[in-house]
Amino acid sequence: MILAGGLGTRLQPLTNIIPKPLLPIGQSTVLEVQILTLKRHGFSEVIIATNYMSEYLESVVGDGSRFGVNVIVSREQERLGTCGPLSLVKDRLTDPFVVMNGDILTTLDLRAFGDFAAAIDADLTVGTTEFVTPFQFGRVISTGSYLTGVEEKPDFRTEILAGVYGMKPAILSLIPEGRYFGIDDLIRLMLSRERRIAKYQIHDYWVDIGQLSDYELAKETFQIEEARRRGAPSSAKTTS
Repeated sequence: MILAGGLGTRLQPLTNIIPKPLLPIGQSTVLEVQILTLKRHGFSEVIIATNYMSEYLESVVGDGSRFGVNVIVSREQERLGTCGPLSLVKDRLTDPFVVMNGDILTTLDLRAFGDFAAAIDADLTVGTTEFVTPFQFGRVISTGSYLTGVEEKPDFRTEILAGVYGMKPAILSLIPEGRYFGIDDLIRLMLSRERRIAKYQIHDYWVDIGQLSDYELAKETFQIEEARRRGAPSSAKTTS
């Protein structure tokens, strides 16, 4: 299931005229790249949760036949967050399934991820990745009133949710009907009930295109990563 209903406010003015999942990446779009990636990894049915410009998105994607998969478009009458849309299609989610945000690009093997999530003893598996933030100042290390060391402009490294989730049908009982409910709400609820949550760290290429600078980075780097995956040369250019 691809979550493609966001407003894309951080990508304005681009998203004033086109929904975020249909932004171009090379000769394709973000959504088309995601669908073809899922197909390549053995998925035959893709549910797309839509809200903003849903008719436009549906007219472009169609029934999925041109991608070689069956596409089902689920329309939200109001925004339901990252988990709320599952309540609208729960009758179709009778086997373990993968959910991904509509604003990420990754070379992750989604079949391997889905198999891991289906096999492990947890109804929810969260994909994570390491996020590195450069720091512009030297970090001082001290004991009491004396300096013991200095680290020049260290990077801060944080493990974050990567917008890819493996779920089992049992989790649907925790998601309220037709109400805004995010993945953070689901995680907190599961932790409060001592329900296991598994983790799968992504070491592959991953980028979130939620804001303009990240989208520009994705346009520069994704084709290079895809070419590297295929072992083919790429004509795309990178900036230093």
